[in-house]
Amino acid sequence: MVASNKKKQGNVCRECHRVVEGEACVVCGSGNLSTDWSGYLVIIDPERSEISKKMNIKLPGIYALKVR
Repeated sequence: MVASNKKKQGNVCRECHRVVEGEACVVCGSGNLSTDWSGYLVIIDPERSEISKKMNIKLPGIYALKVR
């Protein structure tokens, strides 16, 4: 089996780690975006998610785990 090298979709905000499309983050408004990121998680209910509390995530969405 050969590993696939799929290109990651979207930019990630370096401030809040949200995966975004476009030139600015829709959550925090920052234009400080990166294409160098790894791992992601999908937050559906931030009020009940222990991970969202540790990452200080208040809104549902897709977030990167590590942003460089």
